[in-house]
Amino acid sequence: MGGTRAPSDAPAFFVAATEALRAALEELRPDVAVREIPAPARIAPYAFALAGGLTGDDEAASGRFVLLFDPDGQDAWEGTTRIVCYARASVDPEVADDPLLPGVAWSWLRESLQSHGAELGALGGTVTTTSSRRFGVLATDGDNFDVELRCSWSPRWAGSVEEAEDPTVPEPPHGGADGAAPWDPADAAAHLHSFADLLAAMAGLPPRLSGVVPLPARRT
Repeated sequence: MGGTRAPSDAPAFFVAATEALRAALEELRPDVAVREIPAPARIAPYAFALAGGLTGDDEAASGRFVLLFDPDGQDAWEGTTRIVCYARASVDPEVADDPLLPGVAWSWLRESLQSHGAELGALGGTVTTTSSRRFGVLATDGDNFDVELRCSWSPRWAGSVEEAEDPTVPEPPHGGADGAAPWDPADAAAHLHSFADLLAAMAGLPPRLSGVVPLPARRT
């Protein structure tokens, strides 16, 4: 898979979250392929990373999904856990020039998260459109027009919001401690399914979610 297992000293909550995400890889829509990759270092004490793209054509749309975990919590995260997401897709020139494109791309993210019931907070990000013109001997390769979305949010999983100094194993699905919401692996999976649907929408694939309008597929 190209990824790395959780370190032996990883908190039980982080281990449970990564196991839930790994299990969800088998349940994603078949037109999007997601694999585990080495996680970035020095961003957070613990990290888990995935890379995704269209099945058989990751040039059309691709991205990364990174889970960060800090047992001490971070004020900006409003808790212990943060998801960082990057997605990119190639578009036609007329689509890249549309001033509404950034807002539409942001709506794909929000609609995907909402449609899967992904609980979150502190959502923020940017949408950038780029045009790359080639000249001289590179002109035959053609120009590139892309839309890129960079964002992050704090998942509201049981155990992730302003946790105690030493988080423990998440509670089983049928009972939380002290009235807290129980841990459910499906809560973690919802964020990964949202990432897959975001890539699909950016690539112009038919939507699987009500209310999501995909980008027109790029002409070849």
